[in-house]
Order: sequence, then structure tokens, then C-alpha cells
Amino acid sequence: MVGVVLMEFSLEINSFINDFVRCTKEDCAAIFAGAGLSAASGYVNWKELLRYPAKRIGLDVEKETDLVTLAQYIYNKDGSKQPMAELIRNNFVSCNNINENHEILAKLPIKTYWTTNYDSLIEDSLRKNGKNPDVKKSVRDLSTIISKRDAVVYKMHGDISNASDVVLIKEDYELYDLRNQLFSISLKRDLISKTFLFIGFSFEDPNLEYILSKMRILTDGYSRKHYCFFRKVNRSKYSNDEDGEKKFQYDKLKQELKCADLIRYHIHSLMVDEYSDITQILKRIEKEYKKDHVLISGSADEFEEFKIKDIEPLEFIHKLSGEISKLGCKVITGFGKGIGSAVLNGVLDYIYKTNTRKLDDHIIMRPFPLYVTSDVDLEQIKKEYRKQMVELGGIAVFVLGNKTVNGSIQIADGVIEEFELAIDNGLNVIPIGVTGYASEILWNRLIENFEKFYPDNIDLKKDFELLGDSELTSDVIIKTVCKIISELKEIY
Repeated sequence: MVGVVLMEFSLEINSFINDFVRCTKEDCAAIFAGAGLSAASGYVNWKELLRYPAKRIGLDVEKETDLVTLAQYIYNKDGSKQPMAELIRNNFVSCNNINENHEILAKLPIKTYWTTNYDSLIEDSLRKNGKNPDVKKSVRDLSTIISKRDAVVYKMHGDISNASDVVLIKEDYELYDLRNQLFSISLKRDLISKTFLFIGFSFEDPNLEYILSKMRILTDGYSRKHYCFFRKVNRSKYSNDEDGEKKFQYDKLKQELKCADLIRYHIHSLMVDEYSDITQILKRIEKEYKKDHVLISGSADEFEEFKIKDIEPLEFIHKLSGEISKLGCKVITGFGKGIGSAVLNGVLDYIYKTNTRKLDDHIIMRPFPLYVTSDVDLEQIKKEYRKQMVELGGIAVFVLGNKTVNGSIQIADGVIEEFELAIDNGLNVIPIGVTGYASEILWNRLIENFEKFYPDNIDLKKDFELLGDSELTSDVIIKTVCKIISELKEIY
């Protein structure tokens, strides 16, 4: 697809992607976010945060490996948490940039997030993507449930809004299970019932290690498979002398031993060369999840240019949406004027014939606002709404596409815009030219520049050409569309 560069991954990474996508579809995927997830947003790491306080009490942070104990020493010297609480508040409030990894995760239907981070980036990214997060900042929050929540964010070490109460020093960790037992219980429950992906986590957190140990004992080894990312120890990051080689070999061995130890908790390490690779993997997860989500874009005030001779336009759309459902795809519709009911009825027809009556598993409906009901810019709202709808899909099918303006029929610019948005968001586009209007224009554009749209799949061009042949029957056109969808799902 135009603008999409697919990175090659190892068999291990590909196996993980398939497993995590499956878990996401089955509503049993979860995220555990560590400090590394927020690092790309500009937050300082713990070492940098403690550098000055450590110097103030006469210690060198570069010589310290146990930062939790170092934080305790600073607290002991100050006799109060307040100086470090202010330090945390100042550093975390000053940066609130949602990074690309947050964005990708927020677009996925993941409903469970755990984090040791104090920042609000996870919940902010969810809200930005139109979701309603239920944020658990303390044990008190566990007893309340936000109405119509889309995800739960457990902030097991507290939140920047109450910096004085965050888990920070060694004493906090020692007393954690006593003060926050319900958090521990909730995490154990999720670790048993969900597949976790640990991102940006070093596994040096004594609290989490304690919970993982307890869980291993309680489950007697019967647990779900979990995953974590680690950047491979890279020789190029070390000096070229003998000391550099020794340090490299030592760190490499230590990483191997750490990965082997995590298997005890059913956590499988996924090795990446660079942290940027994680973003590419998350993008692939998003694409794999969305590839069977098919947007049917179109609108019609008239059907004069509809060129399929053996079927009425609305019956064609009805049949098309039903056959797409039969492929195991979820149909997305903006309930375009003149065709929305036909799309819905086609999916419903399939559902009732197969007795799979859970509508939400088969269709996503995003009807567009048609009238101004307050002092708002309706066109701007439509643009943002259209963008959010397109982002839900992996494939976009285009039919018809006309509207009435001042009593005359014109090409529907909204359908054209959805095509452009689909390209920008990496969707595979399938305009059905024989339905006329905007779809015919888009089909001609695709055929004339096919190598640009599908550079690695030139063989598909013959099938796409059939979608502009007015001599073909409706059955052939629909079968061709379904064939293209099936092949695109396999390819991408």
C-alpha cells in the first residue's frame, strides 16, 4: 500500500504478533507499561532524576545500581518525602507529549492497562482517541466504576497529581502489600486471566517481582503466556578496547540470564535491535488487528450511472455487505446517505441466517451528523469524525458517491476525502468502478497508477480491472471484491 513500509520480523516476533492479535480480539490482552514507554515523550529516567539529590548527600548516581535504596537514603537524609515529591512533580508536569507508541496502543481495543509510571500519558492517549478510561490511582478508586468505561488504567505506584503518596523509596516497597493489597490481588487476577505485554519495563521493580513470585507459587506453574521487550546488548555501544569487550560479554550474559529467569513467570522475552523496532511491531499488531475491518464508503442521491445490469443498486450493496460479513470481516459504515440501510440490512441478513446475533461482532456504525444543532462548525466536525472512522479499518471498499447540491447531482467530496484518508492511514483501497460517480473516478485513478497503490502486488491488477467491467454480472463483481479482500488479508 502507498506510504506503508512493512518491516521484516523474526519468526519469534511474528508468532508473538499473531498471538497478541488473537488475544486482543478475544478481549484478553493487557499492557504493563514501565518508564521506558514514557521515555520517548521526554521524561527523564530515574537515574537522571536522582542525580542531583544523590550528589547533595555525597553519592554518585553512576556508581549506584539499586536506585530504590538510593531514594531511601535521600529520604533518610532529608527526613521527608517533600523534596523528592517536588522534584517528581516538576519533572513530570513539564512534559505531556503523547508518543507514537501510546497512540497505537490507544487505538487498539485493549481494556486493561497496568503501569508503575506516575504520568498521565496512557489515559490522555485513550481520551484523545475518544475512549473513556477508568483510572485507578489508589486503593480507594478500586471500589468505584466509571460509567461506560472503555479501559481501566491501574496506576499501582500512584499518580503525579498526588506526588507525596507515590511509591518511591524502599520503605514504600516494603509496606506495599500491606497498604495496597487490593492492587496486588487485582494484578494477580489479571496476570492469570490475561496475556500481558510488558513495554518499557526493566523488571528491577521489587514490588512486581514479589507479585510475580506469589503468582507463580499460587498457580503452580499454570499461567498464561506473557511477553516483554528487551533491546539486545549491542557490541557497537561499547568501546573497542579489551575493557569494552569484557563489559559487553558480561552485560550480554546477564541479559541472557535475566531472560531465562523470566520464563519462570511465563514471561517470554522479545529481543529488538533498537527501541524504534517496538513501534514497528506495534504498528504491525494494529494492522493485523484491523485487516479484517472493512469500511464500506459511499453515498447516493441517484443511481443513473450504476452500470451493473442484472441487479438494483441497493440490492447490490445489500448483497455485497452480506458477503463481506461471510468472510469473517467486521463491516464499518458511516451510514452514507442513500446506502446506509442497505449496508446494515446486508450484515443483519447474514447474522440472522447464521444465528450469530451479536451485532457488535459484525458491524461498526458511525452515522454522520447531518444538521447543525448548536453553534459549531459542522464541516470541521465531519472531517474529524470521518478521520476517526477511517482509522478503524484495514480495508476500504468504495461504492457510488454522489450528492445533490442546489438541485444538481455532484460527486460526493466526502467519499473522495475518505479515499485520501484511507491512503494516508495505510488502508488497502478497493473502489468498485461499475457503481459509477466518485467510485468510478477513484477506480480509474487506481488502475492508471496501480504500481503506486500496490507496488508489491501487481498480480492483483487483473482482479481490480474486473471491477470496472460493466458486462459482468453482480455475482462476478461481488466474488471479485471478496477475492481481493481475502488476498489482501493474507498478504498484509
